[in-house]
Amino acid sequence: MMKKKSIPASKPFLILFLCQIISALDVPLDSKLLEELSQPPTITHQSPKDYIVDPRENIVIQCEAKGKPPPSFSWTRNGTHFDIDKDAQVTMKPNSGTLVVNIMNGGKAEAYEGVYQCTARNERGAAISNNIVIRPSRSPLWTKEKLEPHQVREGDSLVLHCRPPVGLPPPIIFWMDNAFQRLPQSERVSQGLNGDLYFSNVQPEDTREDYICYARFNHTQTIQQKQPISVKVFSMDSLNDTIAANLSDTDIYGAKPVTERQPVLLTPTGSTSTKVELRGNVLLLECIAAGLPTPVIRWIKEGGELPANRTFFENFKKTLKIIDVSEADSGNYKCIARNTLGSVHHVISVTVKAAPYWITAPRNLVLSPGEDGTLICRANGNPKPSISWLANGVPIAIAPEDPSRKVDGDTIIFSHVQERSSAVYQCNASNEYGYLLANAFVNVLAEPPRILTPANKLYQVIADSPALLDCAYFGSPKPEIEWFKGVKGSILRGNEYVFHDNGTLEIPVAQKDSTGTYTCVARNELGKIQNEVRLEIKDPTMIIKQPEYKVVQRYGQVSFECIIKHDSTLLPTVIWLKDNDELPDDERFLVGKDNLTIMNVTDKDDGTYTCIVNTTLDSVSASAVLTVVAAPPTPAIIYARPNPPFDLELTGQLERSIELSWIPGDENNSPITHFVIEYEDGLHEPGVWHYQTEVPGTQTTVQLKLSPYVNYSFRVVAVNKIGRSQPSEPSEQYLTKSASPDENPANVQGIGSEPDNLVITWESLKGFQSNGPGLQYKVSWRQKDVDDEWTSVIVANVSKYIVSGTPTFVPYEIKVQALNDLGYAPEPSEVIGHSGEDLPMVAPGNVQVHVINSTLAKVHWDPVPLKTVRGHLQGYKVYYWKVQSLSRRSRRHVEKNILTFRGNKTFGMLPGLEPYSSYKLNVRVVNGKGEGPASPDKLFKTPEGVPSSPSYLKITNPTLDSLTLEWGSPTHPNGVLTSYILKFQPINNTHELGPLVEIRIPANESSLILKNLNYSTRYKFYFNAQTSVGSGSQITEEAVTIMDEGKMAGILHPAVGTGKGYSEILSATSPVMHTVRPTFYKVQPLYPRIRNVTTAAAETYANISWEYEGPDHANFYVEYGVAGSKEDWKKEIVNGSRSFFVLKGLTPGTAYKVRVGAEGLSGFRSSEDVFETGPAMASRQVDIATQGWFIGLMCAVALLILILLIVCFIRRNKGGKYPVKEKEDAHADPEIQPMKEDDGTFGEYSDAEDHKPLKKGSRTPSDRTVKKEDSDDSLVDYGEGVNGQFNEDGSFIGQYSGKKEKEPAEGNESSEAPSPVNAMNSFV
Repeated sequence: MMKKKSIPASKPFLILFLCQIISALDVPLDSKLLEELSQPPTITHQSPKDYIVDPRENIVIQCEAKGKPPPSFSWTRNGTHFDIDKDAQVTMKPNSGTLVVNIMNGGKAEAYEGVYQCTARNERGAAISNNIVIRPSRSPLWTKEKLEPHQVREGDSLVLHCRPPVGLPPPIIFWMDNAFQRLPQSERVSQGLNGDLYFSNVQPEDTREDYICYARFNHTQTIQQKQPISVKVFSMDSLNDTIAANLSDTDIYGAKPVTERQPVLLTPTGSTSTKVELRGNVLLLECIAAGLPTPVIRWIKEGGELPANRTFFENFKKTLKIIDVSEADSGNYKCIARNTLGSVHHVISVTVKAAPYWITAPRNLVLSPGEDGTLICRANGNPKPSISWLANGVPIAIAPEDPSRKVDGDTIIFSHVQERSSAVYQCNASNEYGYLLANAFVNVLAEPPRILTPANKLYQVIADSPALLDCAYFGSPKPEIEWFKGVKGSILRGNEYVFHDNGTLEIPVAQKDSTGTYTCVARNELGKIQNEVRLEIKDPTMIIKQPEYKVVQRYGQVSFECIIKHDSTLLPTVIWLKDNDELPDDERFLVGKDNLTIMNVTDKDDGTYTCIVNTTLDSVSASAVLTVVAAPPTPAIIYARPNPPFDLELTGQLERSIELSWIPGDENNSPITHFVIEYEDGLHEPGVWHYQTEVPGTQTTVQLKLSPYVNYSFRVVAVNKIGRSQPSEPSEQYLTKSASPDENPANVQGIGSEPDNLVITWESLKGFQSNGPGLQYKVSWRQKDVDDEWTSVIVANVSKYIVSGTPTFVPYEIKVQALNDLGYAPEPSEVIGHSGEDLPMVAPGNVQVHVINSTLAKVHWDPVPLKTVRGHLQGYKVYYWKVQSLSRRSRRHVEKNILTFRGNKTFGMLPGLEPYSSYKLNVRVVNGKGEGPASPDKLFKTPEGVPSSPSYLKITNPTLDSLTLEWGSPTHPNGVLTSYILKFQPINNTHELGPLVEIRIPANESSLILKNLNYSTRYKFYFNAQTSVGSGSQITEEAVTIMDEGKMAGILHPAVGTGKGYSEILSATSPVMHTVRPTFYKVQPLYPRIRNVTTAAAETYANISWEYEGPDHANFYVEYGVAGSKEDWKKEIVNGSRSFFVLKGLTPGTAYKVRVGAEGLSGFRSSEDVFETGPAMASRQVDIATQGWFIGLMCAVALLILILLIVCFIRRNKGGKYPVKEKEDAHADPEIQPMKEDDGTFGEYSDAEDHKPLKKGSRTPSDRTVKKEDSDDSLVDYGEGVNGQFNEDGSFIGQYSGKKEKEPAEGNESSEAPSPVNAMNSFV
């Protein structure tokens, strides 16, 4: 009899009838057949017996059933009929018995508490569900209570009570602090099963005010919090201090020190207790003890051992946990708490009771009219359950009588059943701890024979192999099967044939003469049917000349032969492998029709070469080993591959494992490192050897895991450092039994390729995963959320199935289940796929544009209905383009911009717009297929913005008092230009800026002449354009008016009217005239910097030089130190404004770091430079200072210098007074001396004229004095007093000078008043 096949209950249209007695029928899993057969109802899915629901959500009471015809459903509530039509809050799902109670729209869950039972009924009987008890979950608040602080002495025990509110289901308890951190637990501090927190002994660190007990109600996802509990632990030291403070010196005081105590049980109390637990549950026993030191808990079972593999210790061994308890676990369990001072124990008497559990549950019966059968219902429990029967949901005692039925306790006996005997029977087994309810139907069918195998099916088999010819059938009564060969052949009988119960004819050893047509005949008392199949026998493929073992020297040539013989109707393919992998991609490997040749052999070519010949029906292979050697072996020790193992033996044969043992061959002077075990599947791939496993070289037995439906042979290969041995001789063959598949295909997907199809794909099972013959796939699909029936089809061993005629882009539930001739794989998981997408149907509507500013706009649109998307909504695309610029002619080429907004977004920002322009846009929805239609074009305009900077600014034609400015209009006006703004200010040679002058110029101008400027003065200009929105970015330029020294000698500038300020805003139509000296404001130099620091190092010194850009008269310093050292920098001051310095006293052969800084410029230094001094001179070098010729030379030089000094002294005494002019020149301030090339100082705006010294008597009138009353306009009007002086070119003098003394008068040569020209006062 073939093994029974099972169908999961979630397949509503597949019906399984299981054989119970000899005369019962097996119904093949053919979808067309099953759809035609009648079947009583079967409950396939129902809610749990104890169903706790969330009172905030709708209540769904499940009841699903299958049957033919489809069953109708009814419900009882609390034992009476429940009329759902009279309750507006209750609905029943279509084609289902599932009830939905609408709580979210006004219903109250408490009103629907009760016991519910579902009945599924059709014309063949009625099945009933369990009694489903509906109770809403409850998470009550904590009762308010006044919690007193706990004040405990150190070392005492303490229990903090939680006492959570009673909820449904009971809450989960945990303790945390105010920061929501779990309180740490240990052997000393732990939480009991009742939620209380136990302290075996308290310590000072237990003092805290935030012991908080939390109760989490998982069903409603709520957490309730108890008020914080305060614990204060008094240590002995602090307690002694407190007592001492309250007693006199003469009093005897002091608390007792912390004393150790023997264990005392905190829970449970007393010496004994009892515990009742149900079979199959988890048994939890708890013991928590107080004591100091902290006690340790140990558990034992009196008169027995704790059950192995089911016993666990939790909560620091304070809790004993035994899972899946049975009656054998009843007994006395003792917990022992022990510390160094003693022990205490408690005995818990455990009794295990049992709710009813099945021994034999009743199973469905399919009978033919006139047959006999039985339903058996056997259950056990503690106490023993009682058995009661129901027929179609009614107690059998009051059910309609059936003469073919007889009840005998736990068994119903059926005799000579008729079609009217079909019914559903319920068996109820109950005791005080629960009940079991099982439905089992009796289905009486009268069906003529049917053959399910396709007609004229062709079978092709290799000679000498078994041939299996199928004849799947069904009928009631069960048909008899006969086989004939040929059209008029006789019935087949004899030992050369095997007739299987499922109708299959097996020819164990098919020969050439087995070819022909075979007829299968099925007959019963209601009819007869036959079917023909054809069998062809093919010659086996053979390798008549196999490749042989070869040894070849390096760089030689080797060839392997593989000559084959095959059936003329089969097309063979030959594949060569190296070490079970593809041949290297190397032109040295030449594959011929019957051979493999390797040219110019190298060491990498060493290995095993396999010739594999495949046809559609069989496959053979042969291997040979190639050994590459460097030279002929020497007479010394020969190291070679090991000899092959031998004497292979199979023992301990089981369905899924076997033990293999062998004897190793000679290891040939190189120890065997490991053995490789290979197997051959003589049933599926004869002649092909596969890797199974490997074991160490010291092991000669191995336990091998096996797969179903494989004809195994094993061989062993020994491996040492030299290489692999030849394979051993194969072991005897071992055929494992077939089984249904263990797994289903992976990577199941459903993606439509066209709008009206669904392409279901999966990864096919590989090789042994089939577990048996006839691998197929059951592909099932149904439209999601429509309550459709599953549609299924069984396909051959392929990996794709296309469902046509589907609606466009709808979700489907998909599953693919593997099956073979022995049954189905486990129930597969469902995946969600979608039928094909199509282009969206409509465009987004209500497109609105909100212009935020001149370059940014926000676009809104209404989302399209999801039904019109017809695919996965990927987002929206906004197309926008510039129509024209409102300030100039638009471009001919229109470039459209595209912005994509992912997901169901209904707005987006359009950045980078050009101001003062017209734009158009439209919006389109996008799915996986493409874009939908565009919305109507929307026109919008951007407002004016500020213009870009003028395209250029040129300053030409410099004269003594004027400059010509020319400019270009902005490249991007971004609106209508209203004017240009010109600002300028003078700059002197010390980088000081004068007052700022602003001029507004009409927008239609492109040039301007500035007149009445100061001669030989540098000006800085700032120029920008304006629109009505504001000013754009500016450009800057600098220019200098020309100085004509001859024309300007002795000329003073005319004055301007009183009250006219230099920073007055002037009109562009009137020339600018400067007639007074402006007040300058000192600013930081534009780019002060020290660069190009260079060093030239000798043995003990180094020359440091640099370049400086910035204000004149900077005082420099040099900092240096040893490179890589953390010591402070050494600082050397540079005299004057030189740009070089010599560092002395350096250590030879040392790397130094150096940098240059300027005084007065905070934090302003050059970058660091690194140099290395030269190595020290050798000690044997002669000291020049000790040489006689050097001493004589030095004496002669000293004598010559003495003579020159005497001559100079004599000439000085002879001379009289020198001219005043020369004296003044000699005493001139060094700070205003002309710049020399070797000074190393320069200014950004200096020239040769700026540094000429001012000499008395030059270019000044005879008076030399400038008085305030000589002019209405004085420096007081613009500066800070009359002490500020100008040079002849209008620049300031003494800005960096610190000297304020005047030249003293000498005789009559300087009798006039001091001139302001040589008064060197500094001001800001």
